[in-house]
Amino acid sequence: MRNFNLHGLTSEEAERRLAEFGPNEQPRAPPPGIFAIALRTLKEPMFFLLASAALLYLFVGDLGEGLFMVAGAGASITLVVLQELRTERALQALNRLAEPTATCLRDGVERRIPARDLVPGDVILVGEGERAPADALLIGGDALVVDESLLTGESAPVTKTLASEDRSAEFPDPGGEHTPFLFAGTMIARGSGLAEVVRTGARTAMGRLGASLAAIEAEPSPLQQRTGRLVATLGAFALIFCVLVFLAYWRVQGDWFEGAIAGITLAIDLLPEEFPMVLAIFLALGAFRLARRNVLVRRTSVTETLGSTSILCVDKTGTLTQNRMRVAFAISESDQAIDAPLADAGRRMLVRVALRASSANPVDPMDRAVHAFAAEAGVASEAVPLCSFPIRPDLLAFIQCWRDESGESYAAKGAPEAIFKLARVSDEERARLQTKIDDLAHRGLRVLGVATTAPLPQAPPPEAASFNFIGLLAFEDPLREDVPAAVAAARRAGVAVAMITGDYPATALAIARQAGINCEAGVLTGAEIAATPNELRPEKIRNMRVFARVTPTSKLALVEAFKADGHIVAMTGDGVNDGPALAAAHIGIAMGQRGSDVAREAAHIVLLDDSFASIVAGVALGRRIFANLRRALTYVTAIHIPIAGVALAPILLGLPPLLLPAHVVLMELIIDPTCALVFESQPNEPDAMLKPPHRRDEPLFGSRELWLGFVQGFVVFLTVMSVYIIDDGFGAPEPQARGLAFATLVVSNLVLALSDALPRGASLFSRDNLPFWGVAFAASAMLTASLYAPVISELLRFEPPPWPKLVLALTLAVIAGSWYGVWRRLLYPAPRAPREDAALTVDLR
Repeated sequence: MRNFNLHGLTSEEAERRLAEFGPNEQPRAPPPGIFAIALRTLKEPMFFLLASAALLYLFVGDLGEGLFMVAGAGASITLVVLQELRTERALQALNRLAEPTATCLRDGVERRIPARDLVPGDVILVGEGERAPADALLIGGDALVVDESLLTGESAPVTKTLASEDRSAEFPDPGGEHTPFLFAGTMIARGSGLAEVVRTGARTAMGRLGASLAAIEAEPSPLQQRTGRLVATLGAFALIFCVLVFLAYWRVQGDWFEGAIAGITLAIDLLPEEFPMVLAIFLALGAFRLARRNVLVRRTSVTETLGSTSILCVDKTGTLTQNRMRVAFAISESDQAIDAPLADAGRRMLVRVALRASSANPVDPMDRAVHAFAAEAGVASEAVPLCSFPIRPDLLAFIQCWRDESGESYAAKGAPEAIFKLARVSDEERARLQTKIDDLAHRGLRVLGVATTAPLPQAPPPEAASFNFIGLLAFEDPLREDVPAAVAAARRAGVAVAMITGDYPATALAIARQAGINCEAGVLTGAEIAATPNELRPEKIRNMRVFARVTPTSKLALVEAFKADGHIVAMTGDGVNDGPALAAAHIGIAMGQRGSDVAREAAHIVLLDDSFASIVAGVALGRRIFANLRRALTYVTAIHIPIAGVALAPILLGLPPLLLPAHVVLMELIIDPTCALVFESQPNEPDAMLKPPHRRDEPLFGSRELWLGFVQGFVVFLTVMSVYIIDDGFGAPEPQARGLAFATLVVSNLVLALSDALPRGASLFSRDNLPFWGVAFAASAMLTASLYAPVISELLRFEPPPWPKLVLALTLAVIAGSWYGVWRRLLYPAPRAPREDAALTVDLR
């Protein structure tokens, strides 16, 4: 005989069992460690080329230069590993935020805890739209309908019944009707109840699959795949060029060693290996920054789309409003005035029936408001109802059946028109009540009707029962304080805001006006959407921004219509039936606090605080990530042009080589942290949220960015080559000319990075530029040591140039690196961003 514990475990016992059984999580591949990342990095073509150059120096050339190459390659690998670890930490932090939660009873109190902390013996609450967090026995509540297709492959859901106390806890294989066994990962399709956890973690049925699932690696995003192909193509081209330069140099100069070094140097210069690193870091850290603003990205590729959002379709309750319902007015059937006090028997009857038409364990805010209102009125809650009939699209009312001494009766609560239909209210009475409903709705209140039936020995089906109308309840849900500013910011950014709600049309319009949503076109109902042919819907909804009495089916129709009208659609949702609309939207946004597991799994983004302001801030950050990523890739292209050019041009002109592999290593030590730190940390342009969204088909790195990078890089190349040729032509020693040209290249690179990264109107010495000044200080120290430290300058074949020449060369370097940034700021001065927008984005850094 098994005695079920309906009060849950104590905290102390739960901690003991957690230590004994371990966390309730599926086996997963461990994150890559330092050595794994280093090994992966060493497989990159650039490090293969660096190793080849180092071996040539060690065994054929100068031992000192070979050791310097080895040290430089080691430093470069260390930088890459540190950046990868930083990215990995950000991804792990996101995974922790995305971990599922469960509602359990601990110390007799209902608590929401991470599902990984569940232990055998815990009592959990499960309900419609949730996944079972562990293998468990159903011990209380309704009969559940469960989708076990994840484990069995059977599409038909199965029914679960309550466990008898003498039933064995030995779990059979998944599947089978009328059993009490819930399996981790299966979806509750209908019903709610209590379950006792029996197996957790790897011991669950899902855990047996987990070991094989952990070995599956996530695929890179389409953008990462395209970038990988681009780098692979350029890598093959660089290797071919390396061989050609080696053969040409050997044939013309007769020096195979210098030819090999020249070829390897050019191949390294031509290989933009920073592209994949920049993408990985920006997407991971961008998702982490979004999570800090309570926007959890489940698919990093959506970061590219977020900045191009052109319409935000949002729920009213909990997103625009505080989701803190309270009963503002209770109006019985006989009341003439809305504001009459709650005193007579009719009103107490209204409260009692409304309480019976609410869940006994309320989760819905309106059910909680009814319970609180009943407690204030001195009406006690009763026992458990016989059965419940959930809201249906064709009947927007929640009905429960109760048994007492007089017999069985129904209590119903729902949309006034649904209650009028159930109670068969006359047209005259309906018109009288409609006046009150309109008055309440224009105040921004949500109105529900209440009805009941007379007791009968056995109640007929609800559709056949004779309901009596009892009265109306009006609920108020205050607007979130930050919503008007966020809506205004979205509209300034060219992002339309559409409010979608199940409320009465007048209520929807009142709330929309308070929020600042465009109400000029009026309101469109779900019934009108459904009645409009598919091909006419885009035109029908083109100027509409308020939608009322909307069902989940209508939500999907709205998404498709807005998409057909050319919009990039972001849609919010929280219910089980919202899954199709969330999946169909370009950006599906699930509610993290009140959303179902179905909605969260279908969505691209989970909103951790259910706040509309967080969505708008996410759009701003999406634009920032897109712009910074584009500028970083342009910079990578630009800086490789002069490096490759000054490696090749002296060979073609018959001059002594300017760049050697050791010089390229030093340049890479500057370029890598510049890409990963300087560009990623930059804030938005001041007018980023004053511009319309970019088109979704607009490439991240298109021909415009390619040509811009080429022109910027070519100007730097001409400057560096001019310094080298002029200094060499005026009789300066070759090492001095090389050192002067290298200093010009380093400084122009730093100035180019700052010029490209810095938003218009931003201060050079702001907090966001601390990474740049750190890189600049390290690069300046390295350059000074390269020119003036005898041991290092000898290894690099440099000689310190005279100060007048150095000052002139560095002045030219500043001009070559900054001309585009100066021109852009003069031609397009930065506007002043509204203070409301600054408030939205200040936390995104």
